[in-house]
Amino acid sequence: MLFSSIVFLFYFFPIAFLLYYLCAFSRLLQNVILLILSILFYAWGEPVNVLILIASILINSLAGYLVAEKNKKSKNFRRTVLILDIVLNTGVLFVFKYLGFFVGMMEPFTGPVEVNIALPIGISFYTFQAISYVVDVYKGIVKPANPFYVGLYISFFPQLIAGPIVQYKSVEDQIKNRKSSIEKVSVGISRFAVGVIKKVILANSFAEIADYVFNWSAIGNDKMIVPASLAWLGSIGYSLQIYYDFSAYSDMAIGLALCFGFKFSENFDYPYAADSVSDFWKKWHISLTNWFREYVYFPLGGSRVKNKDVMVRNLFIVWLFTGIWHGANWTFIVWGLFYFVIQLAERFFRYTDSMPKWARHLYTLLVVNFAWVLFRADNLYQAGVFIKNMLGVNHNGIWSEMAAMLLREYWFFFLAGIFFSMPVGRDINEYLYNNPRKLCSRIATIGYPILMCVLFVLSVSYLMSGSYNPFIYFNF
Repeated sequence: MLFSSIVFLFYFFPIAFLLYYLCAFSRLLQNVILLILSILFYAWGEPVNVLILIASILINSLAGYLVAEKNKKSKNFRRTVLILDIVLNTGVLFVFKYLGFFVGMMEPFTGPVEVNIALPIGISFYTFQAISYVVDVYKGIVKPANPFYVGLYISFFPQLIAGPIVQYKSVEDQIKNRKSSIEKVSVGISRFAVGVIKKVILANSFAEIADYVFNWSAIGNDKMIVPASLAWLGSIGYSLQIYYDFSAYSDMAIGLALCFGFKFSENFDYPYAADSVSDFWKKWHISLTNWFREYVYFPLGGSRVKNKDVMVRNLFIVWLFTGIWHGANWTFIVWGLFYFVIQLAERFFRYTDSMPKWARHLYTLLVVNFAWVLFRADNLYQAGVFIKNMLGVNHNGIWSEMAAMLLREYWFFFLAGIFFSMPVGRDINEYLYNNPRKLCSRIATIGYPILMCVLFVLSVSYLMSGSYNPFIYFNF
């Protein structure tokens, strides 16, 4: 069930909100309602695979109990249980997400073998949350919780299928002692509305352009020539699509959580304003970056090692796993290793330090844009073809009437998309907040809610008309 769907907006969420606050007299009952609704939310689109989610809750609850130091088990026993739990979680993830890819790699030796296993939505997200919970219990960072609390933590519907990846230590107290207020609800609904608008009006518009150009390129240059200007328009369109698609979902998740009294950490911090690739990954999908740093990079030794070769190895493993996490395709693996090479170069050669700020920003955008081509392409061959089209070395020319037509049709969306991907909006908001008595602040105080309501109604009308409404991160 998409957040940006009529079923969720006008049925599921209002019912969930009403039931939750009708039980405001009992935190326990509110948690029971949230757990039941979260399971139903997942079962709506995954009626069979919901059993995998429930099994994950029960198994990781048991593992958390067994690895807890307070149970006075030997350290070897606790470590063994931890390893078995990690192997089991990653094993399930491997079977559903990577088995087909692995079998395909073995076909030269085994012959054709058909593997057709549907990928459960959100399995990468809730599996990582489950692993982090058990690891943190083992380390003594959090106390083992009963299956009910673990179940709510893993399955809480705002972040269940596409993050942000939440660590149990950040919500342990909130599950029992969170405070709800009118202010939280109003901020949460506003944040959710912003996410819906970003998703429906911006991300979906860029999706149409990106899909059109990438699909045209995949047909083959001998049949459909994609000039450089059209290829660049498609790649920039996809860069904006994936940002607004995923950041919008994070906005909606954070807003929904606030409506129920939970406060999640931010998952995006204007990544396209970064001035290096390393800085970009401090601002993009922050929860995933933090997860790999805390549960993979630091346990391996991180960068605080005497031998730089070990640091390089650690960085390589993290980026290899990051690529693999995103999908079972060589494009994702090469995409992850591409970022490994770039960040390694930035760290050792520090060439961005001598660049002026505008050049660092332009360099970052170019690197990220080429990386998104790898990420979006169906395979490495198609990625190579598309990049050659962008560089104009595929006998494809530069100018494109189609690119000009698309720009005439979508110029406002590109202008708005680029503008709001920069922290200009945040800076304006801070200025208005700090200068409440100025005329512009008073006008904004009245005009902003009206504008948001109009845009939200427009977004809903798009949804009701059956407009194109894909969601990228359902694939992960």
